[in-house]
Amino acid sequence: MARASGRNPETRSPFRRGLILFNAGRFFDAHEALEDAWRESTRGSPLRRHLQGMVQVAVALHHQSRDNFTGARSVLDRALRNLTGAEDSFPDLELDRLRADLADWQRYLGDAAQKPLRPAPPRIVRRDPTAR
Repeated sequence: MARASGRNPETRSPFRRGLILFNAGRFFDAHEALEDAWRESTRGSPLRRHLQGMVQVAVALHHQSRDNFTGARSVLDRALRNLTGAEDSFPDLELDRLRADLADWQRYLGDAAQKPLRPAPPRIVRRDPTAR
């Protein structure tokens, strides 16, 4: 639902906008929005490191879309390290699912010369609050 300002409240925050763009497969644009959220975060904080990991996931998938498999794999490895403990920063996101999807991408990027089946694009989704 749009507000009087004409802005959709779902896309007001750079982080939420980044997730929407990411899930739409617009990885370059997602990286830009997520980077805006990263810039707004407190230096040295765990949140900043976790946001950097989200930015790096988008960058890795953008590299892959440009056939830069080496760059994609390198950035994805760093992203996963930076997402360690991210449940504290993003308790409402399904990070286990994201990590499993990204593990498929790591295998794919590591074996790109063998032309394995490309995994489905990962999605960043919210946890089901009723599942526990």
